[in-house]
Amino acid sequence: MKIALTGTPGTGKSTIADTIDEGFRVVHVNELIKNGYSLGMDEERDCLIADLPRLSKYVRSLKGDVILEGHTSHLLPADTIIVLRASPAALRERLKNRGWSEAKIKENIEAEALDLILVEALDTHKKVYEIDTTNMKPMQARDAVREAIRGTDKYTPGAIDFSEEAFL
Repeated sequence: MKIALTGTPGTGKSTIADTIDEGFRVVHVNELIKNGYSLGMDEERDCLIADLPRLSKYVRSLKGDVILEGHTSHLLPADTIIVLRASPAALRERLKNRGWSEAKIKENIEAEALDLILVEALDTHKKVYEIDTTNMKPMQARDAVREAIRGTDKYTPGAIDFSEEAFL
């Protein structure tokens, strides 16, 4: 089984993926991109451009239970997609603490408010879960992801709306 653990930067993907302990191997997609699975640099956005066809081929070759962690993982071949969400205020603080530029913070807050990753995930027509990590401690968020991996109706997409918070 391949699980895509995705979400806007700052929602808790890496923290949660590294604590799952459910027999899944964790693949950090951003590390793959940094180590040869990129098409080069997007100078305007100051980020690497993921080579999705090569990444997809690599992911298809993986055997066993795998968690694909990264904000582009929902664009890769996976059986289930878990989208982590967080309020724009929480994201602003988390990304600011990472030393991100105001422009990058604004770009990611707007993406979160517009449900960008959730919409892309839903367009895949795969099983999608949506978990709000805003007020969860890391172990609570990990337990929610574990619950989604096992299958639940608790995290059905569409209940989270941050649009007013981001644009008012």
